[in-house]
Amino acid sequence: MDLSAINPNAPRPFAAQPEDRLAPASAVPETSAPLSAQAVRQSAESQAVADRPEQRAPGQLTDEEQAVVQKLKARDREVRAHEQAHKSVGGQYAGAISYDYQRGPDGQNYAVGGSVPIDVSTEPTPEETIAKMEIVIRAALAPAEPSAADRSVAANAQAKLADAQFELNAERAAERRGEAEPEGASAALAAYAESEQDPSDPLITLQV
Repeated sequence: MDLSAINPNAPRPFAAQPEDRLAPASAVPETSAPLSAQAVRQSAESQAVADRPEQRAPGQLTDEEQAVVQKLKARDREVRAHEQAHKSVGGQYAGAISYDYQRGPDGQNYAVGGSVPIDVSTEPTPEETIAKMEIVIRAALAPAEPSAADRSVAANAQAKLADAQFELNAERAAERRGEAEPEGASAALAAYAESEQDPSDPLITLQV
């Protein structure tokens, strides 16, 4: 029954307008839900990454630089082990070790090459020369991976050892027969004496 028909002056019931039920545009939409703890944490971490400065901290290396440092460290160990092997076996005939260095991204110097001088001159007697050249050969080939220069030194010492051995055998043969030295032995002795006095006989360098 329409009340307005009974009393036209009676106030009409209040009817809420649609806009009275609507939230302001700045308010949270009705469909929104509270953010989960994980979503909040991920948002905070993303913001921290965005705010991180691009410059590295002092002393911090990139992955590429760290890889270079690791290679230099490995090379340094290899070179030092190589030269120390020459030095240890060469003994009194080996000189001081010298190294070639390269500075790494971390500011440190690393050995990337090295050398050891070794005496390959002949001695006064064939026996002494043989003993010396045997040591020189072992010293030249002492590293796990001898270089081309190392093998060249070993070959040089091997040739001198062979000459000294030939002379020693000739002397012993002559002594057993009680005869003068044969012509071949005399020629070998002369060649051996000449090589012993050769001023160009240098210290040969073993190097990696």
